[in-house]
This record gives sequence, C-alpha cells and structure tokens, in this order.
Amino acid sequence: PGPDSIGIVAISHGRNGVAARACGLVGLDPTRVAEILKDWPSWYRDCRAVDVINVLSTGNGGTIELIYMQLYAPTTLAPARDFWLLRYTSVMEDGSLVICERSLNNTRNGPSMPPAANFVRAEVLPSGYLIRPCEGGGSIIHIVDHMDLEPWSVPEVLRPLYESSTLLAQKSTMAALRHLRQISQELSQPNVTGGGRRPAALRQLSQKLNKGFNEAVNGFTDEGWSMLESDGVDDVTLLVNSSPGKMMGINLSYGNGFPSLGNAVLCAKASMLLQNVPPAILLRFLREHRSEWADSGIDAYSAAAVKGGPCGLPVARGGSFGGQVILPLAHTIEHEEFMEVIKLENMGHYREDMIMPDDIFLLQLCSGVDENVVGTCAELIFAPIDASFSDDAPIIPSGFRIIPLDSGMDASSPNRTLDLASTLEVGPAANKPTGDNSGRYGCTKSVMTIAFQFVYEIHVQEHIATMARQYVRSIIASVQRVALALSPSYLGSHAGFRTPPGTPEAQTLAGWICQSYRCYLGAELLEYEGSESILKSLWHHTDAVLCCSLKALPVFTFANQAGLDMLETTLVALQDITLENIFDDNGRKALFAEFPQVMQQGFMCLQGGICLSSMGRPISYEREVAWKVVNDEDNAHCICFMFINWSFV
Repeated sequence: PGPDSIGIVAISHGRNGVAARACGLVGLDPTRVAEILKDWPSWYRDCRAVDVINVLSTGNGGTIELIYMQLYAPTTLAPARDFWLLRYTSVMEDGSLVICERSLNNTRNGPSMPPAANFVRAEVLPSGYLIRPCEGGGSIIHIVDHMDLEPWSVPEVLRPLYESSTLLAQKSTMAALRHLRQISQELSQPNVTGGGRRPAALRQLSQKLNKGFNEAVNGFTDEGWSMLESDGVDDVTLLVNSSPGKMMGINLSYGNGFPSLGNAVLCAKASMLLQNVPPAILLRFLREHRSEWADSGIDAYSAAAVKGGPCGLPVARGGSFGGQVILPLAHTIEHEEFMEVIKLENMGHYREDMIMPDDIFLLQLCSGVDENVVGTCAELIFAPIDASFSDDAPIIPSGFRIIPLDSGMDASSPNRTLDLASTLEVGPAANKPTGDNSGRYGCTKSVMTIAFQFVYEIHVQEHIATMARQYVRSIIASVQRVALALSPSYLGSHAGFRTPPGTPEAQTLAGWICQSYRCYLGAELLEYEGSESILKSLWHHTDAVLCCSLKALPVFTFANQAGLDMLETTLVALQDITLENIFDDNGRKALFAEFPQVMQQGFMCLQGGICLSSMGRPISYEREVAWKVVNDEDNAHCICFMFINWSFV
C-alpha cells in the first residue's frame, strides 16, 4: 500500500503491476455486497464480459469458480485485455465473507484457457474483498485490486495508462465502493427521478451508453464489426456493422410503429495525443459549447434514425448555450457522473422531405469534469433519442474519452506520503504540498479517443463513409484548436497551432496584469488568498478583464470568464474580435481620443458607456479602466481593459 492515498484509497508504487486498496462502510448486508461485487459488468465499466466456466463447492461451504473475463481497451491504439482466473468465496467464523481472486495463467497441470483473438492475456495478482458485518447493520468492506496489465504490449506513449495505479483505483476500487453506496441510497430512498424513471432504470441507461461507446471504440469482430479500407491517410479508422441488432441486443425497428432509418451502423474512430490541457476543462468546454465542434446537419441526420411521437421529456430549467438546452436527468451520489438530456432547438430545417420535429434530443452521459480529482478519466458520451424517450428505442452512442497519461500521483516520490483526500472535495485542496501539480495543470499529456456512429442504409455506404471521415477529421481539428486555447500557454496567434515566440504562459500574463495595475493605479486588482493562483483569481474576477494586442488594429488575446460572458464568445473565437468591433461610433471616438494617454501615463479611466457583444447585444458598464501591461523587462506587452459592473441592456 501507499504511499499515496485518494481519500481512503491507498495507491501502490510496487514494481509488479498496478495496485490499490480501500476500506469503506455501506448500508447493505454482507451477502448482498458480495453478490454485487461479483457482478463485475454492473459496476466495472471497463468489463466487457464475465463467463463462469465451472463452479466447485468446498468442504467448508465455500465455492471455487473458474472465470474467463474480458476488459475493453480504453483507446483505439492498443488491444483489449482478458483474464483466466480463479475466484474463491468463503464465510469465516465471525460471519465475514471473503472473496479471493487470482489468475491461473502459470498454474502447472491446472485448467487452461486458450488465447483469444484481439486480446492480450493479462494477470490478476492476489486480490479480493473482505466483507465484515457491522453490529448496527451494514458492512465494512476492504477491497484489494492488483493487476499486471502487460504494458510491454502497448505503444510506449500509452504505457502510463497500463502502469497507473491511480487509474486502477478510479476505475475499479473506487467505482466498486461508489456503486455499493449508490445502491444502498436507492434502497433507502426509492424515489422516482428524472423523466419519471426509477434510479435503477437510469443506471441501466448509463450502462447502455457506456457499453455502446466501448463496443464502438473496440470494434470486435465477434460483434459483427469489419474494417473499411483507408483512404490513404490513417488518422481515422472506419468500421461497419451490418448486424447491429446483435451488437445492441435489440431490434432496430420501433415499438411505436415507426420504421428504422437504416439497417447498418458505421463507426468512425480515432485517438490523438493532447498536451498541456487538463482533461476536465477540455471536456467541460466540449459539453457546454457543442456548436464549436458539432455539425447541426449531421446531428439532424442522426436524430432521424430515432424519430418518434410527441415529446414526453422532463421539462426542467436548464442552462442554454445558443440553441442547446441542458435538461438534468440524474447524477451519482458523489456527482462524479451525471446524465442529462440535450435539447437542440430549431433544427427542423435539415430536409424538407423528412418528417422531423423542430427539436432534436440527445441522451448524454458526462463524467470526470471535476478538475480537482486526481488521475481521472473524463468522458462525454451521447446518443440521439426519440422524443418519446421510449425504453425500447436503440441507443447508438458517440463521444469523447480523455485519459491523463501522466497524472501527478504515479510520478510522485516513493519517500513522500501525500494525502489527497481533499482533492475529492470541490474547491482548492487545503493540504496540497507546494510543487504538486496533480490538480488543474499537472496533467501535461493525455490521450483522447473519439468514436462517432451513424446508422445508414447499406446502399449509401460509400457516401456515409466519406461524410463520417470528413466529420471526424473536422472534429479533431476543432478539438486541437480548443485544446490550444484552453492550455495554460494558449495566448498565441489564431493562425495555426504554434504559439509564437515571446508569448507568455497564462499564469505569467496574469502576474504582469496585476503588477502593472499596482504600478500605474497604486491599488491591488485582486484580493486573492495565498492558496489560490493569481490566474485562478483573475479568471473568476466578477468584472470583465480583457487584453488586446498593441497592433495597428488591436485584437483581443485574453479574457477572463466574465470577459468571455460579456462578449458572448469563447476562448477560441476571442482572437477574431477587434477592439473597435465592440464599440459604437461614439465609443470609438472617446476611446481613440484617450488611447495615447494609456501609452504615455500608463492608464486611463473612462466613465460608464455602452459597448457591444460579439452577437451585437448592447452592454452597459459603470466604468472602464485601461492600463498598459509591461513584462519583466519593462517593455509594453499589451493593453488591459476592465469593464466594471457591466450588464446586458
């Protein structure tokens, strides 16, 4: 065990494989706990299948099971894993239940399982569960996970995924405890929640989304997938499945009498390496700004596959993002995963001959959006749904998965004990040692896997293949653009992805902004606590802070959250907005009359006025302050504007 821990989860730094252990209390009796923990596919999202080959009884009332298990590969870049193992369950004298598991790979004269195509045989080292009954009811559970995932068999850049105890703790150890707590809560509060569905039904929906996405990423031949020829560039892989009923375990025609749109499914998938962008922040952006990467015509095409009757969705008040309304549906106990319905409004113009509702609905599963949780995998998985949201409608998911390749935890020194319990709480970690970057900006590399599925008629396969390839390539380009804009050193040009020489990191720029404000205006710009970075305080400042370049036609290069909200733009689009675009004629005259003053005396203050957002909406503000931002060499770097007490008119 140790030296690191995530809350009550200990992370191992042993040489042999990856390991984690945890201890927790749940309000379920030991027999029920054992039953749930043995049912891997119900809580272990990476588990594809478990086949109990043989069950033997032991003299003391225990059982021995011979089990073949398959795990999905998390990316398109390495094969999936399978295990041949033995599980021993027995009851101890004090009523405790023990479940022990280990691989049978090297057992002499023992039963064997031949290798399977498309799988690499991995090893479960002695692992399991000790479940003790509590006096007042419930159980205390000790979990030990220990695996050797054969990292030698994957490309070197991906090896950290297979050598990360943190990832194992998140995906297996903590997932088991969370699932038990979830079920315990559902039994104690069996309320009907989102869309009139019971928690168990919603959980089944989230499993369906996850399984469908994993199947698309892996594309196993035994599920009917076959690969299409490449167009000469190998960045996007195309697979087709002409027996999707088998794949989804359902019929592709509807109970409500509507015929299905297509009889085959095409999947376009790719994996890419990302640098310097925290997975949680990138995923949140993709969720909140769908229009930055998605094509409404393709969304409408996908939705036509599940056209249905009248809308029977929960009408909750959601956040709207330019034609996208988010309707919350359900979330897990610790809010690490949530499900929602996305309503894309006024999309009925896709094709005149298609009977389409004006709005399109997507069922969406989102996890890993808290940047304070260490080493977690971030996922955004969605599928078009019939407006009636019927239980028997097919779910054909697409989406994104981003996994950190170098979470700060596994790289930490074995001689240092690090308590990361606080990283599970929202807000800055209270006792994080200096120099530990495992939170917001610690992850410098991650791998993103994209998989999009399209239902189609077999005779238009070539057309759909071309469209899918182009679409996924355009999404990759959008993601790269967004990732650059969100990285701490994003303050670069909008031409290409290279940051121009001399462009500072966001943290450095934030320091220059505050230092210059202090120098010219003799006051502090921010009231930030020592534990918060200047950048974080500036980002959350209530007034709009915007920087623009010192060019003949000044363009914006940086804005805090309030600045982006005021201009109704994103970090990507910000650099296309010029300073003069946001003022009317009078505002421009006033600004340019006073502008030389900023360069000479270092600052200027203007009384309230009106400016315009990128959408042309008028904004009133109480006061405007502008000051020259100088770098460490005392050279002018940019001009910073602050709009105080702004609001839309």
